[in-house]
Amino acid sequence: MGVALEIVLRLRYGLGDPPLYVADDLMGYRLAPNQSLRRRGNRIAINDYSMRGPSLSPHRPSQTLRVLLLGDSIVNGGWWTDQSALLSMKVQAFLDNDLIQDTAQTSGLTQAEVFNASANSWGPRNELGYVQRFGTFESQVVMLVINTDDLFAIAPNSYELGRHPAYPIRRPPLALWEVIRRRQPYQPSPEFQALHNEPGDRVGVNLEAIRQLNAQVASSQGRLLLAMTPLRRELDNGSRDYEQVARQRLIAFAAAEGIPYLDFLPRFQSLDHAALYFDHIHLNAQGNQVVGQALAEWVMEHGGVGMDGEKP
Repeated sequence: MGVALEIVLRLRYGLGDPPLYVADDLMGYRLAPNQSLRRRGNRIAINDYSMRGPSLSPHRPSQTLRVLLLGDSIVNGGWWTDQSALLSMKVQAFLDNDLIQDTAQTSGLTQAEVFNASANSWGPRNELGYVQRFGTFESQVVMLVINTDDLFAIAPNSYELGRHPAYPIRRPPLALWEVIRRRQPYQPSPEFQALHNEPGDRVGVNLEAIRQLNAQVASSQGRLLLAMTPLRRELDNGSRDYEQVARQRLIAFAAAEGIPYLDFLPRFQSLDHAALYFDHIHLNAQGNQVVGQALAEWVMEHGGVGMDGEKP
């Protein structure tokens, strides 16, 4: 009976083989490189740069539009999103099929590559750390996709790696062991809780991280674009007062820094937004389709890419 249960848990649900994480002193943590697995039937592939995607060259091929997509679990897609349905894949498909071909004669571009650098619970300081670690891969466009909660994200850290069942650092001995571990009550470490309780202007610190990211992208001859998706409850009941204040600060910041900003809150309000969400915050495949198309259009409108894919 035990052997049969183990086989079912592994083959049907992909348990016993979770995505692994590694600590990183710049971004706190990232997905361990070079992983390939399935969770609940969905394929997850992590390349040698801890991206959710195939292997890549650090140098951009000629006539190629490169977009580095940075984000948290919304960009990453989690176990509920197959590799083919990722937000990055949707952006790339729209760029390749609908936009680049229409502008190839004037832009000199013939293909797009969209990279997915993301991890669960990342915030602007984690994403800045990723670029500080690996660079922008000669991308003409770096797209930072955040959600409302990210404006309040804590400092990068690795306190929960190997402690929280969602952030394992090694394979469990059994799939059943993983099930039991995930059902046990979890108590965050004192160090992790202290970061959440830390006083100060957390919104301001995260805006400063975006400012530094913008400067680093510009120094690499790229352009930073910024987009934000809302929490589902913001569409049902409106943003809370402190969220509205933070959103206004973000709008003013982006305008002052000259960073093109796309807010999906008003766009989602005109749609059947319930059909776009997997849960209270994460997008489903349909949500990725809607957001992916908008981001692709945003890249072509504001990416500033000229002939032969060079940024003028």
